[in-house]
Amino acid sequence: MSFGQRGGGYGNRGGFGARESRFESFKPKPVEVGKVYDVTISDISRRGDGIAKIDGFVIFVAGGKQGQSAKVKVTQVSNRYAMGTVVEAPGASAPGISNEEEVAEIAEELEESDE
Repeated sequence: MSFGQRGGGYGNRGGFGARESRFESFKPKPVEVGKVYDVTISDISRRGDGIAKIDGFVIFVAGGKQGQSAKVKVTQVSNRYAMGTVVEAPGASAPGISNEEEVAEIAEELEESDE
């Protein structure tokens, strides 16, 4: 039996650290810089950023609050995570104002009081 047929040479490694794991970082990421995604903040990081996931890929969201659903713009993508900021959150209107009709009524009242 020659050395190449024994299966113990350098080119025949398997198990932990197998060849496939070296190429994981080349997989396409599920997010892209500059795009906006709908996410739900599932947790808070040690630094206080919100944590969301898209297809298991972690996105750190500056200013995100746990349980918040929001549109997030991705600002940076690395091999293992992305960074983003909230661009729109449902219910992000002024406190105590729930819809456009109330806003219009308040505006009318302010106009009348100025006269």
